[in-house]
Amino acid sequence: MQHEVFANTEDFGGPDIMAGPARIARPGQDAPYADYELGRPYDEMFTPDGTARATYAAMDARLSTLPLEELNRRQQACELSFLHQGITFTVYNDNKATERIIPTDLIPRIITGAEWARLEAGLTQRIQALNLFLRDIYNDGRVLKDGVVPRSMIYGSKHYRREMRGLPVPHGAYVNICGSDLIRNEAGDFVVLEDNLRVPSGVSYMLANRAVARRAFPAVFRSMGVRPIEHYPLELLATLRSLVPFQEEATIAVLTPGVFNSAYFEHAFLARQMGVELVEGRDLLVNDNVVYTRTTSGLKRIDVIYRRIDDDFIDPLIFRADSALGVPGLFNAYRAGNVMIANALGTGVADDKAVYAYVPRLIRYYLGEAPILDNVETFLCREAASLSHVLANLDSLVVKAVGESGGYGMLVGPHASQAERDDFARKIKADPDNYVAQPTIQLSTTPTFVGTGVEARHVDLRPFILHGAETKIVPGALTRVALKRGSLVVNSSQGGGSKDTWVLSN
Repeated sequence: MQHEVFANTEDFGGPDIMAGPARIARPGQDAPYADYELGRPYDEMFTPDGTARATYAAMDARLSTLPLEELNRRQQACELSFLHQGITFTVYNDNKATERIIPTDLIPRIITGAEWARLEAGLTQRIQALNLFLRDIYNDGRVLKDGVVPRSMIYGSKHYRREMRGLPVPHGAYVNICGSDLIRNEAGDFVVLEDNLRVPSGVSYMLANRAVARRAFPAVFRSMGVRPIEHYPLELLATLRSLVPFQEEATIAVLTPGVFNSAYFEHAFLARQMGVELVEGRDLLVNDNVVYTRTTSGLKRIDVIYRRIDDDFIDPLIFRADSALGVPGLFNAYRAGNVMIANALGTGVADDKAVYAYVPRLIRYYLGEAPILDNVETFLCREAASLSHVLANLDSLVVKAVGESGGYGMLVGPHASQAERDDFARKIKADPDNYVAQPTIQLSTTPTFVGTGVEARHVDLRPFILHGAETKIVPGALTRVALKRGSLVVNSSQGGGSKDTWVLSN
């Protein structure tokens, strides 16, 4: 849940809850649901009349028997576990403290086996199409010649890397680790909000949340047939090893910007779980187009780098000359085939907000299939009809700059003043290619413990997809939750938190 990486649901407008929301009424059982509001967004635990859905029946029965003091005790145990493990994130713009414990909620989110099967199939389809798209635009460019995607949108993207043209990539897998963000719409269906293809973060919090939630509700966990996720580090290791199939003992390293990076806990955690080197740029050197790490016993060759730094900083000889985070000569070693980098450079062009709108077309183009998972409706201002619609409806849309993240370069129409909308309209007209727009979206809600009881809070979902010689998705995800009542902000740096995601066997 790093400020540098996660930038999606907080981009949308505020909640539109019905006036005078209904509350769950249970004689003799006011706690813990006394302040639980049933509003317009899809509630994953309760039907509109306050009846617990079958998926949550066992959890509802357990919560209803626990006094508030016991729930507080279990919540404090979860937070204490995070504290002892040093599970933190960094807030760069906070003058009081730069490092905080990740807020966590002890009540898990629950997804049925059937729902997960659809998500798994849809995400597999999506990453296959995106990898085919990346291989195409860095080689033959057939998708551009056929006019499926505008050339100017690709070649004009700041994330397009001409240095990658014609370079072979093992298995055609440009994206080896993907964290796609999904939400439930008001009908309860999962839709894709965005694809994070560069350096997606948060999987360590998915694993940490499982450990504490399982201890918080051990009997419920055992009875519900929750599928395991603890094998994710081994699956990640196997994916990285598959990038060098002809070497029996490939040496792998996680490349981190260092201890001051907001995701450093995750970098160290994954390196430790996989049993591989954790290195910074200063630990590596390139000699004769081979990458080595310095060790107390001398130089050690590195065959695969799981990089957690952006393209711009990877090699000061090729990209940003002022980068102190990368390794001089690393790209030449990569070009020579002496080291593999995951994810491949240049993948950011495929998670551009404008390209996102084309993903359903890309699935049809490359796979000849209908998309299993829908996108959020997106209007491309580069298209004349969409531009006219956006300018006429700024008061009800969210407008985003295609290359920005973290809520920058955007307008939340329903919450903006007329002057702000007028000013943004001028920006859109001046550079329509740089903007897309989407309707304001109601995120679904799940039960969340807030200290005084259980209340509904908005959530999103980030499953993690691995792609190398084959595609693998562990049956779990990072659920981010907006801990403030009525808020849609799920980023930890802005008041959000996380919770465990239980995927059931059936």
